[in-house]
Amino acid sequence: MTSKATIGLTNPKSPSNVGAVMRASGCYQVDSVFYDGPRFAFAKKFHTDTQNALLNIPLVETKRLLDVIPAGAKIVCVDLVEGAIALPDFEHPENAYYIFGPEDGTIEQEVIDSADSVVYIPTIGCMNLAATVNVVLYDRLAKSTTRIGGDELIRQSRDTNNTAKIKAT
Repeated sequence: MTSKATIGLTNPKSPSNVGAVMRASGCYQVDSVFYDGPRFAFAKKFHTDTQNALLNIPLVETKRLLDVIPAGAKIVCVDLVEGAIALPDFEHPENAYYIFGPEDGTIEQEVIDSADSVVYIPTIGCMNLAATVNVVLYDRLAKSTTRIGGDELIRQSRDTNNTAKIKAT
């Protein structure tokens, strides 16, 4: 089975965070990003997706995140919710629909109750939305059996102003 990851954002507050989520989605090969709530619709005119991930990854508004669950996906809520599983102890499903809470609120109880898993990142204080998405997606990659890497990936991924190499000894 091909690994799939989809993201749902609960009423995201700022265009910069959504832009950074889109950048992370491109880096970690997310299939699509959904968002609900009125706030981002007002702010999306600001272009904050610096890697143009929107060219390859749909960013779709929906009235309700539970209405757009990808076929076969397990719902994984990521938020500071009592009783949640610490991310280091979590095993990511192959086909995951990660739903993230807003920075100034939480995921609706109906969504939490529908989740297959609820996960939190054990930090002192809360992280912002984009940082949380990056950490969860990196954790997914780090725990995956699929390995990508090497100098070719580095050359493809880095900025054009970076040509640094480690000296051979």
